[in-house]
Amino acid sequence: MTILIFVLVALAVCALLVLVHRWLWIRLVRDTTTPGGRTRRIGTALAIVLPLLSVAALTTGRAGAPFWLQQTVAWPGYLWLAVLLYLTLTMLVAEPIRALSLRRLAHRHATGPAAERPEPVEVPAAAAPATAPTAPTAPVATERPAVADGLSRRRFVARTVGGAAAAVALGTVGAGTYGVLRGPSVKRVQVPLAKLPRAAHGFRIAVVSDVHLGPVLGRAHTQRIVDTVNRTQPDLIAIVGDLVDGSVPDLGHAAEPLRLLHARHGSFFVTGNHEYFSGAQQWIDHVRELGLNPLENARKELPHFDLAGVNDIQGEREGKGPDFGAALGDRDRTRAAVLLAHQPVVIHDAVRHGVDLQLSGHTHGGQLWPGNYLAELANPTVAGLERYGDTQLYVSRGAGAWGPPVRVGAPSDITVVELASFQA
Repeated sequence: MTILIFVLVALAVCALLVLVHRWLWIRLVRDTTTPGGRTRRIGTALAIVLPLLSVAALTTGRAGAPFWLQQTVAWPGYLWLAVLLYLTLTMLVAEPIRALSLRRLAHRHATGPAAERPEPVEVPAAAAPATAPTAPTAPVATERPAVADGLSRRRFVARTVGGAAAAVALGTVGAGTYGVLRGPSVKRVQVPLAKLPRAAHGFRIAVVSDVHLGPVLGRAHTQRIVDTVNRTQPDLIAIVGDLVDGSVPDLGHAAEPLRLLHARHGSFFVTGNHEYFSGAQQWIDHVRELGLNPLENARKELPHFDLAGVNDIQGEREGKGPDFGAALGDRDRTRAAVLLAHQPVVIHDAVRHGVDLQLSGHTHGGQLWPGNYLAELANPTVAGLERYGDTQLYVSRGAGAWGPPVRVGAPSDITVVELASFQA
């Protein structure tokens, strides 16, 4: 039954994508170009090739294709998905403008000077002067220029509206891509904890989530993140899942700069759902070799508070899901507890186990507006700090991007969480 539902949803999504691409082809290619022209042929070819590249970008990794092939199709395929989103949104906004413009042109043409010429007066045959018979003349085609003029006006409107929509979409995606490739900014948040002793006041945790190393974001992106984190001089570094989208053989080189992370109390790691798509255990072993400390449903007692971490929910399919009892069950509840958990939805388990602060990612802050509204449907908190009973939850927007290397309305960040003591 589950497979049937998946197939039906997949078919519905494919049908919707076909309809959207056909509509965009009509508005941006057919309505703006001349039949049989070179521009129309190129536009039609792109309308076929780009969606195929997008499907390839989404499927080659899961299908086990060579990494070079994944990299080849990833950039154009993923970027087209982002362009498609904003091109569709802008064209939907532009559609009534286009319709109104065409209506005004048609009205102006119908009521213009040509329409005001007096009708010819028929002269009776008896009153007509006698003239010598003349040779028959060829009929004059008077309608063709009017038709051509109407077509040119409609094409002008289509080109103006389509060009403006394309410029907005491409500009939005371009700016969003630049924001990702430039690297995450640093966000600072102070979180007061009632149980935190005075000696730990000002303790700084650098929270890194959702890096998503893969066929698009590689070693250079990792180095940017490492440099940014180290500049903040944190006391502890917490990588809260979705570090990679691929295997260790393909991405081990890209993750190598993580070896250079430096913090007084070390660097810690918990799995995200994408680690389980990529081989979680191999990455747990590999990040340990890079100097990170994986917390697999485990706890580390630091001098002034407990640091715990749980596996991601996706691990339940492998029998390695989150175990809050193992991570938090036997601890001293008079001490403050900070929990690393990839998905915000486990906040209610954190509340039941007396956690003071949960640090999460997963949502990307929505990544591509208006995706934040969809993220709100599946997550209690999409980004930022919120309180649930006696537990506070902080959700990072992430340091990378999944799929399109584009962020709109949800800039990437590395958050420095500064713990504050009520006793200070």
